[in-house]
Amino acid sequence: MKSILLHIDGDSCMEARLQAAMDIARAHDGHITCLQAVTYEVFAPGDFYGSAMAAAMPRIKEAAESLRSKIEADLRNEDVSWEWRFISGRAEHRLLEQSALHDVIIVGPNDIGEDGARGPSTMAGELAMRAAVPVLVIPGDTQRFDPTAPVLIAWNGSSEASVALRSAVPLLTHASAVHIACVTEKRRKQRVDFSAREAAAYLNRYGISVEVSEIERGDAKVSDTLFAEAQRLGCSMVVMGAYGHSRLAEMLLGGVTRRSLSDPKLPVLLAH
Repeated sequence: MKSILLHIDGDSCMEARLQAAMDIARAHDGHITCLQAVTYEVFAPGDFYGSAMAAAMPRIKEAAESLRSKIEADLRNEDVSWEWRFISGRAEHRLLEQSALHDVIIVGPNDIGEDGARGPSTMAGELAMRAAVPVLVIPGDTQRFDPTAPVLIAWNGSSEASVALRSAVPLLTHASAVHIACVTEKRRKQRVDFSAREAAAYLNRYGISVEVSEIERGDAKVSDTLFAEAQRLGCSMVVMGAYGHSRLAEMLLGGVTRRSLSDPKLPVLLAH
């Protein structure tokens, strides 16, 4: 993970993902690209002549410049390589564009303007679906990201889980332990394209030792079962494939990705 793309925004999770980006950069001798995307598109009902937009623009610009000054001052005191990119436009669009020459995108768990919301981040989901690199979602209560801590890989045998596992290899090489966890349900026969044994063999070729385990779901949600197991093992993050079912089905019926993004208990690395 040499090239880290960090989303800059003034939400309550900013400090947590900045710290995580620095922890990863130090462990991998990497470089952080701080991307601050600001849109001046302000909608107000009845504002036919754009007066509300004109009034809001100076405040938006002032807030953006204040945030930049603060974070840049903090970064100057840290032993990490970094740069700042200020771009106009919607953050999800600019992050997607800039991801082409990066190894990972780091974002928070909430959409812009929905700080503290208990719903899945549309931006994180869109980036996971469309970007060619994994997306690391950092909850606001994450104090540090320990690259040497154990990692849990949520395994359901799907191609999405396989892509996530493959994308996580640079981070897994630093982990003290890697656990592949399969959540089993007695009443449901699961379709498995790739076995956990095949996943373990793939990682073994990189010199990564793996422990495979099956966890009985019981009455809990799959996402809660995975987070509980990861916390029990002292993991720094959970790796999972994003949106194994159709996106529409996830939105209507719910799903592991949707529930995991709604209230992540640990950092989550997503790929599709």
